[in-house]
Amino acid sequence: MRKILLTATLITILATTAFAAAYKDITSTQARSLMGKGSSVFLLDVRTPEEYQKAHLEGAVLIPVSQLENRLNEIPKKKRILVYCAVGSRSGAAARILAGKGYSEVYNIADGIMGWYRNGFPISHDKTPSAG
Repeated sequence: MRKILLTATLITILATTAFAAAYKDITSTQARSLMGKGSSVFLLDVRTPEEYQKAHLEGAVLIPVSQLENRLNEIPKKKRILVYCAVGSRSGAAARILAGKGYSEVYNIADGIMGWYRNGFPISHDKTPSAG
């Protein structure tokens, strides 16, 4: 009986940990909807500074994925985090890192800024990256 109880407890802990470290892939259309609900959103661009300067989403904070682990203190834990890159692959990796570090509400914009652009949503072209 003890063994069964211990096994069940371990399975529960592992399942809870796996669930807590999850993020959700969403489309740019879904992201825009989440951003428009007036909730507190942190928009994270994980591309390069050169990509950011060409085009980015209004209000996005630039933290290239290669710098993410060293700059986690710039990302608020109590906000919904929307992560994007060009087409969703780097942002997926970044979302996985954030979820693994205890960020509870992380969304990967799976079609990236390219999907955002294809949908005709506004894109900013100012040259100054937003600070975290």
